[in-house]
Amino acid sequence: MAAQEAAVVGRAPACLCVLCGLPAAGKSTLALRVLSAAAQRGWRASAVPYDDLILGHAFHTRRVEGDGVISNDHTEWRLHRQAVLRCIEQFLENPQPSAQLPDGCPLNKAAWEQCIQALLQSEALDRSPAGQAPLVLLLDDNFYYPSMRYEVYQLARKYSLGFCQVYLQCDVESCISRNQTRSEPIPSEVILEMVNRLESPNPQKYSWETNSVSINTTGNLSTCDIQRAMELISSSLCNPLSPFVDNTEQKEADRLKCATSVVHQIDQACRRHISEAMKTARENQLPPEHIRSLAAQLSASKATFLHSLRQQLFHEASFTQEEDIDHVVKRAVDVFGHEKKEILLRIIGDN
Repeated sequence: MAAQEAAVVGRAPACLCVLCGLPAAGKSTLALRVLSAAAQRGWRASAVPYDDLILGHAFHTRRVEGDGVISNDHTEWRLHRQAVLRCIEQFLENPQPSAQLPDGCPLNKAAWEQCIQALLQSEALDRSPAGQAPLVLLLDDNFYYPSMRYEVYQLARKYSLGFCQVYLQCDVESCISRNQTRSEPIPSEVILEMVNRLESPNPQKYSWETNSVSINTTGNLSTCDIQRAMELISSSLCNPLSPFVDNTEQKEADRLKCATSVVHQIDQACRRHISEAMKTARENQLPPEHIRSLAAQLSASKATFLHSLRQQLFHEASFTQEEDIDHVVKRAVDVFGHEKKEILLRIIGDN
């Protein structure tokens, strides 16, 4: 019913707004300013801070294996991110006053209740003849891969909601400096690593990212910055997504999903190469400092290799058959295997 009423006045019943950028780029600060501006317009609005909702242990994705080799395992973290979207979807379908989390949901219950408390209070006070006021959810996270943002777009499209993205562009030095003033700062190397991973919204490449703006947050947010964000959200509310998707967009989504899978397979294979190299180093009885150097060089080589590969696959590659995927994976793994061998021989030669 709410969706039908919203259609009458030409706006969506809700808008999902993605706030993306490096850690400490100013996403939470922007969210607070937008929430204040939204309240002045009579909108129901709330921030959805992933850092608060997802419990700390889910972010411990970097574990140290033998000889100091770093291995990434994002499985649990991905499950938590999906849980956030499921909770948002449940609330959109049935905004109960209790707003209970689903059974077995791994998210922080108190943080979720805080997210929706303002929405429920605003709903109780709403007396407008047209029904509920517009609902705006600000999803506050790094969202450094397009695939992460596309999941939010899919949810908005499913329910014919508005969708938009605000990319906070901030130089890494400022992010690191701000992060160090936090009560619980994250390691600076995490921010530096994310610089290499982050892919900002690219409407030219992905048509679904058309409703995006970039705001420079190296300095203080200006009134003009807030106005740009509010105009983007307002436009998205007035132009909800259609649940229908043309064949071109679906192919693009499938390609993005496939590329993500390919990178994951290659990452797993590269880890095995590194483990083999470390085993060889131990068998050759290399001194501890050489083993540590080997571990660091292999990890750096893998990070650089995967970043370059990801750029190529996400922007150029097209897969039509399973054989194509297997060929790409094998070729990439062979290339990294050659790099691994060169690094290992150089370290052994220096011994």
